[in-house]
Amino acid sequence: MKDKRFHRFLHRQIPLFIALSLVPGLGYLFLGWLNDVFTPAFVWYLLIVATSIWGVRIYRNFDFDTMSEQRRDRWYQQCSWFMYAFFLLWVLIFLLYVRLDTYKLHYIAIFTEIGASVVASTLLASDRRLYRPIIFLLMVPLVAYFSMIGEWYGYVLTAFAATLTWVLLHAANSTHQLLMQASHQATHDTLTGLHNRQYFIDHLQKRMNSLNESHEFSYLLLIDLDHFKTVNDSLGHDVGDQLLKLVVARLLQHVPDDCVVARLGGDEFIISGRSFAEREACERTSLEVSERLITHLKETYIVDPHHLYISASIGVSIISGGNADSNANSFIKEADIAMYEVKAKGRDGVFMFNEEMSRRVESHLEIERLLHFALINHEITLCYQPQVNHEGRVIGAETLARWTNPVLGPVSPVQFIPIAEQTGLIVELGTHILETGFKTLREWHDSGIDLDQFSINISMRQLTHYHFVAMVKDLVEHYLDDKLSRKLVFEITESIVAEDIDRVILIMNQLKELGIRFSMDDFGTGYSSLSNLNRLPLNEIKIDRAFVNALSHHEGDRAMVTTILKMAGILQLSIVAEGVETEAQLDFLRGHDCPIFQGYYYSKPLPKEQFAAYYRGHL
Repeated sequence: MKDKRFHRFLHRQIPLFIALSLVPGLGYLFLGWLNDVFTPAFVWYLLIVATSIWGVRIYRNFDFDTMSEQRRDRWYQQCSWFMYAFFLLWVLIFLLYVRLDTYKLHYIAIFTEIGASVVASTLLASDRRLYRPIIFLLMVPLVAYFSMIGEWYGYVLTAFAATLTWVLLHAANSTHQLLMQASHQATHDTLTGLHNRQYFIDHLQKRMNSLNESHEFSYLLLIDLDHFKTVNDSLGHDVGDQLLKLVVARLLQHVPDDCVVARLGGDEFIISGRSFAEREACERTSLEVSERLITHLKETYIVDPHHLYISASIGVSIISGGNADSNANSFIKEADIAMYEVKAKGRDGVFMFNEEMSRRVESHLEIERLLHFALINHEITLCYQPQVNHEGRVIGAETLARWTNPVLGPVSPVQFIPIAEQTGLIVELGTHILETGFKTLREWHDSGIDLDQFSINISMRQLTHYHFVAMVKDLVEHYLDDKLSRKLVFEITESIVAEDIDRVILIMNQLKELGIRFSMDDFGTGYSSLSNLNRLPLNEIKIDRAFVNALSHHEGDRAMVTTILKMAGILQLSIVAEGVETEAQLDFLRGHDCPIFQGYYYSKPLPKEQFAAYYRGHL
């Protein structure tokens, strides 16, 4: 048992042993003065003081979290020699006083030897390499002393002392086994038998300290099983547990012997490799090991009566020494980020964390931090992009959020909207956009700007929020009337099919009772099927700008746009082409009866006042 708790336990014993030496030692010094053995007692006490000073130095040199494995081993060796010296000195005082039976000091010496043996058995039980030799070191002289008395009671005491030696060893062994069992349970996963997360973090911190001293490199592999949740949900957790055990068996079979494998939790595993003098060799080996694991983990698993097939996504992080700002969790986080990069690219692969990804993560965290204050500081504004019909008349507007931060400058919605969705800020941000948009629609209507539709993007997290419908009703009642609410178009994306579609349809129908219409944004880029499209209470679809931009370059995209236009006609849905930037694109769309256009060919998104001026200039 050589984990952090073991070392810290030994560390805490040092001042206790010093106190048990210095304070009782004064009593022996006093007894030596009374009984004419002051000089040897004084020399002995000087040795106690010197050993105590040594112990204080050992105590102060301990810092588990910053010590490398080599330094920790050296500290343990010094601590062990200190313990041996401590008990050896008590053997010396026993040998000195046990011969003074005239002054009855042999009784005190005998008691001291037994007491020291009990202390060793109790306080050193965590380390078998310490308590076994020390108990023999203390008890053997006592047994020998009793056996040399030459009287019958001496032989009885010899037997009792030998029995006590066995009892002390047995008690220490039993305690040691319990400690080892508790340590194993605290540092190992009960299902797979692998090390657990806490053990691995401690291990990794030790490795990092060693790498800091040696200036070498090592690697982390974070492995996540793809679609493992499907196995649990469809076949049950018993089958899932058996599958995990088979996965662990393959991991242990195909990783190098010098690797440490742990289970972080669920279907996530982590591996640390050996040390390398060169970063290139470390990176090459980490990728070779990862590719080998990817191959073997995809082989068929037989969990009676099922034949199961799964893959894995592996994120790689290179651990380097000399980075004072890094800790074990930071490198695990890097591997985790790299693993999710694999997930985003389709799973079943390997990705290594790199500097570009690091900069992206730092930027992501900074955006997330500052976004929390964006609404409070009035940094979020709205722009409105005109939607134009065949005659060039502005018949609608799409509401678009813009964020300008004093530190970051203008931040693209492509960056901050996904972060808002991940953090849940999209609910608060969406409420602000809706309220501001409703106010604008009312002001425009009152000033004579008559639009057929007013589009606002709604995220899935926002739509499915428990308070969303009630919040929209309150805003409609406060700012709009029946006529204006019928102009509202909520734009959703094809990711809606990944949600509980029955619940989404229920929410959409509740909002449609207010007169609100729905548009499928970026149509053609997702995975929605015709059956789902037909089930959803949609009024409009928007052709994604990627198809529009490619109209002049790719025949396939022209065919896709034509198909979408025909499908919209069959389903009796209105259609908007966004991203229109050239006259050629506009001519193609007009030639295929697209009714509404939106894009830079007409106008970029405009602030409220500029949109009003644009509208009046295109009556």
